[in-house]
Amino acid sequence: MSESLASGAHRAPQTTLRHKLAELRGPAVVPRPMDARALAALAANPGCRRRALLDGAGVDKTVLASKLGSPAAYGQSQFAIMRGNAFEAKVKADGGRELLRLLGIDDAAEVHVPDLAAAGPEGRAARTSLALREAAEAGAWTLLDHPLLALEVAGSPVFLEPDAVVVRPDGRWTVVEIKSFPMIDGSADAAKVGAAARQAAVYVLALERIAAVTEGARVAHSVLLVCPKDFSNLPTASAVDVRKQVAVTRRQLARLTRIEDIAAALPEGLTFDVETCSAEQLTEAVEAVPHAYAPECLAACELAFHCRERARCAGAVEVLGRSVRGELGGLTTIGAVLEAARGSVGAEAADEAEDPTVTAVRRARALRAEALEAVACR
Repeated sequence: MSESLASGAHRAPQTTLRHKLAELRGPAVVPRPMDARALAALAANPGCRRRALLDGAGVDKTVLASKLGSPAAYGQSQFAIMRGNAFEAKVKADGGRELLRLLGIDDAAEVHVPDLAAAGPEGRAARTSLALREAAEAGAWTLLDHPLLALEVAGSPVFLEPDAVVVRPDGRWTVVEIKSFPMIDGSADAAKVGAAARQAAVYVLALERIAAVTEGARVAHSVLLVCPKDFSNLPTASAVDVRKQVAVTRRQLARLTRIEDIAAALPEGLTFDVETCSAEQLTEAVEAVPHAYAPECLAACELAFHCRERARCAGAVEVLGRSVRGELGGLTTIGAVLEAARGSVGAEAADEAEDPTVTAVRRARALRAEALEAVACR
């Protein structure tokens, strides 16, 4: 009886949170699921409460950005998506013959491919966990095609779908990432490989959660990256060490503020319903949630242009980059930096307190003046 009451008490907050997030998203709006790409981007900027809440609520940020008048160029083109799907289909054709070849397996009959179909994401995630445990017990090659993994992020469950997971006879689980960018002479574009590694790190973290309760199982920290070879469509593969990405992602996700804490601080009745709200209402709602803009957001977030414009209007030093923001300490606006450099009243008070940041800014201004004077005298 006490266990039942405890279980009910545990489910109640989750039910309340889901209801709150549905209200924020809009009752009639279908939630946009968070994928590993979005989760990796969120982990790269854990201080952004705005993105954490919008992703947690399943708000379509692409539509939201367009409604706000700042449409984002971020995202894959339809051509790139179609090309990626076609290449993945080729890799997995004929029972995954090409993928098995890359794993060094000639006979497909040696590999067990379990059926992972189930009702809903919770059912699919449970079926995947069961298949992984069964594969670990069997001690044979097993290929899981598009398994569904669950990972708790900021107190809310997120479902992730890697391209494939391979279970080796020794109990090792390896994530397989299939990408359509080429691998020329054994190497690929470093930025694209890095993005794939950060995405794969999220899958590794989700697998570790299952492996922790599965006897004899362990997750490989090297993922198998499958790409087209040179300028052909022939698949080739390379092992990519993601230990650094896993450690960074784990640490960053742990820093995320819990979604229910962010939602609790919002005004009553606030909503991001892109179907019923006007641009003015959506702007007011978005501005009610703090953001942490950085130039890196332009390559990872649909709301980056909107947040950049707001940061520029506020004169925030974040628009200059995280490294500059870190160097400027308590000087949080560009106006404050300029005042400190010119030696205004406020800056003099800070200087009296021997603020090293103000001293450094004034020194930089003096060096700039000397350099300009030297150029003018030539």
